[in-house]
Amino acid sequence: MLPQVVTVQNMRESDAHTIASGTTSAELMHRAALGIFQSVRFVGKVAIVCGVGNNGGDGYALACILLENGLTPTIFRVDERFSRDGLFYYHTAMSKGAEEGNISVPAPFTGCDIIVDCLLGTGFKGEVSGAMQRAIEEINASSAYVISADINSGINGDTGEAAIAVNSDLTVSIGSYKVGMFLGDAPYFIDKLRNADIGIEIVRQEYYLMDYEQLHMFEGYNSVVMTEEEFREKFDHGDGFDLPDRAARLSNETGKVIVIKSEHSAVVADMQYLYFCADYVC
Repeated sequence: MLPQVVTVQNMRESDAHTIASGTTSAELMHRAALGIFQSVRFVGKVAIVCGVGNNGGDGYALACILLENGLTPTIFRVDERFSRDGLFYYHTAMSKGAEEGNISVPAPFTGCDIIVDCLLGTGFKGEVSGAMQRAIEEINASSAYVISADINSGINGDTGEAAIAVNSDLTVSIGSYKVGMFLGDAPYFIDKLRNADIGIEIVRQEYYLMDYEQLHMFEGYNSVVMTEEEFREKFDHGDGFDLPDRAARLSNETGKVIVIKSEHSAVVADMQYLYFCADYVC
C-alpha cells in the first residue's frame, strides 16, 4: 500500500477518531515527538521554538525526550499560551532541567547546532506577522540545522501557499503527508521530507504518494502535462479552486492522465487515483 497524502480536514478528523478510539491526545503528542527525535541524530546545542497550539506541544514533548537521552534543550516560546497537553509537557520538561531562552533578544539562536520549528501547524492559513514573523526570520537567519515539526511554519497545509515560512533542512510530517507539502510555495521551503507514522487511523482515503522516479511513466502517451502555474491560470476561476480535486475531475472528463509539475514536485491524476510525488521525499 502506498503512503497516503491527506487534506488538513481529513487529518483533523482522523486525529479525533484515533483519540475517540482510546489513544489519548497526550500519547499522540509523545509519539509525534518521538518520531521527530528518531528522524535525525540530535547533537550539540538544540533550540526548540514553540507556538501556542499542539505543534508547540510536540516541541515540549520533544524536549522531555531529549532530556531523557542526555541532551539539555533550550525552549523558546513565542507566546505565553499553551494547549492543554502542551502545558503538561512544558512543565515536565522544565522540571527535568530544560533551559528557557528569550526569543526577543537579538540573534537568539547564536551558537545553536539544531533548531526545531514547532511554531505553526498544518491548520495555519493566511500570513504570519508580529512575533511569529520575527521568530521565523530569526530561524531562517541562523546557520543551524533546521527541523520543522509536521510542516514548515507559515505554509498552508492544503495549498502550500506561503508569504514567509521556515526554510527547513528536514520536515517531519506527522501521521501522514499533507497535500500542501507538494503544492504552491512548499517545495521551495522544504529541503528533505519524511513522515512519522504515529498510529493515527486515516478515516478517509484521498490521495497517495508515489516514487518521484516513476513520474516519467505518466508523461507519455495519452497524458497532458502542465506546470502548476499554467494549470492555475487555466482552471482557477475564483470559485473555491482546489487543485487536486480539479485535476481529478479533468482527468475523468477527458479520459487522459493529467500531470501538473513544479520544479521539484508533481500531481498525477490517472482517472482512478490521484498521486503526489517530490524529489525531496526521503
